[in-house]
Amino acid sequence: MQINHFLENAAQKYPDKEALWYKEEWMTYGAIDRLSNKLGNYLKETGIRRGDRVAILYENSFDYVIAYFAVLKVGAIEVSMNTETTVDTVTHALNDSGAKAIVTSKRHSRCLVPALRKAPEVRDVIVEQQDLSAYEEIGHCNPIRLSQIYDSGDARRPGTRGIDVDLASIVYTTGSTSTPKGVMLSHLNVVSNTRSIIEYLELTERDRIMVVLPFFYIYGKSLLTTHLCVGGSLVLDNRFVFPEAVLETMQSTEVTGFAGVPSTFLILLNRSRVREFTFEKLRYVTQAGGSMAPSIQKKVAEVFAPARLFVMYGATEAAPRLSYLDPDVLSEKWGSVGKAISNVELFVVDESGNPLAPHCAGEIVARGSNLMVGYWNDPIETAKVLKNGLYHTGDLGKMDEEGYLYVVGRSKDMIKIGGFRVSAKEIEEALLEIDKIHEAAVIGVDDPILGEAIEAFVVLRENADLTQDEIRSTLKSMLPAYKQPTHIEFIDSIPKGQSGKILKAELRKRRDVQRELTDG
Repeated sequence: MQINHFLENAAQKYPDKEALWYKEEWMTYGAIDRLSNKLGNYLKETGIRRGDRVAILYENSFDYVIAYFAVLKVGAIEVSMNTETTVDTVTHALNDSGAKAIVTSKRHSRCLVPALRKAPEVRDVIVEQQDLSAYEEIGHCNPIRLSQIYDSGDARRPGTRGIDVDLASIVYTTGSTSTPKGVMLSHLNVVSNTRSIIEYLELTERDRIMVVLPFFYIYGKSLLTTHLCVGGSLVLDNRFVFPEAVLETMQSTEVTGFAGVPSTFLILLNRSRVREFTFEKLRYVTQAGGSMAPSIQKKVAEVFAPARLFVMYGATEAAPRLSYLDPDVLSEKWGSVGKAISNVELFVVDESGNPLAPHCAGEIVARGSNLMVGYWNDPIETAKVLKNGLYHTGDLGKMDEEGYLYVVGRSKDMIKIGGFRVSAKEIEEALLEIDKIHEAAVIGVDDPILGEAIEAFVVLRENADLTQDEIRSTLKSMLPAYKQPTHIEFIDSIPKGQSGKILKAELRKRRDVQRELTDG
């Protein structure tokens, strides 16, 4: 089976059913299928063939979904482009992937036009805007309005043959610490993972998910594939900067599910009136995209009850899910990310790859048909993480006697203090136990005596008053002396990517700049 079959099968079974809500309008399965056929046939006419790469630089919308399935229907490989981007990042993704075409919207022209001048392999630009002159001035590009294709395209199914081990997507990582890597995911990877997620969430055609996560982000994309696979519906709302607008949409559209990353829930808990809302149809809430402190998990479970909270763990390289915690044991296993999903095996191993006993910390490795093919054009990095049929996550974890997994931290996010190795995650969770703290992030900074010292960046809740001394006093009862932050800095916001991932490289840059100013 291929990913595009999710849409095709649903359109055949539910042609008039509401599939996508966006900007106060619904689009049916039949309409999405027809328009994706039109765009797919246009791509074929321009010479796009099986295995060619087509980039999508588009915010969540009807057009994004149509473009995604159009690319897959002609056997091409979709290149997921982060919409929060720069000219250099776009240029790198286009050239590295060898994309021959791109589907985009007017809002991205400022970055895309200069990037295309440095990306000679891109021939076709399909864009939703009236004025195409900027693209026409680029000699190697042939621009066309997306609406023109919708109005006059061939609505018959493109009919390109493919198999499930064909590549479906290249998803570029955020690249917060290095050049972004292109994660290669096959149809098999995504279909296998989609089926497993559907199984534990018990999704059906009656489910309707609120989508605030971007589709270029693999967690967001999984919301699309799972719900279209079962014939469910998606509500797209890109206004999370105004969280109460999203909460009102959740009520009016009667969603049954909501998905977020830790920062999503922190904003809802601390900067919205979520406790005053009632969601009568909401039956589940999912959380992934990074560790969420147990103290926050408890609040989320309480606020959204009786909806059930699923704490999940995964990676882009896993398409994306590796484990989930059954809500029935949430109160017994706070802080755990649960057990492996169906068709996945998880292990905790030592540096030699040997499985470790319960409660012993080591690297988390995984095995399953959902694991990526590798990194595009990067055999060296691929060999570092794919070994002997296993994916080495780079995360440190441990399992209890019952096989429940706990993530200790990232191997790259451990702070070396004297003879100790300290997890930044543990300190962040302790800080979030302090009621007046909205968000916290911890990094290691150079120390002439200990090697590294702990620096904590703290964002307070609105109108909260808290001093460094008060934080230190509270932490003394929670953490041993060597885990106490040496430096505490109050900041207005913690830098994040659009997916909600904390960009610690930006915090390190901030620290370096401040140090230079101080030394100067």
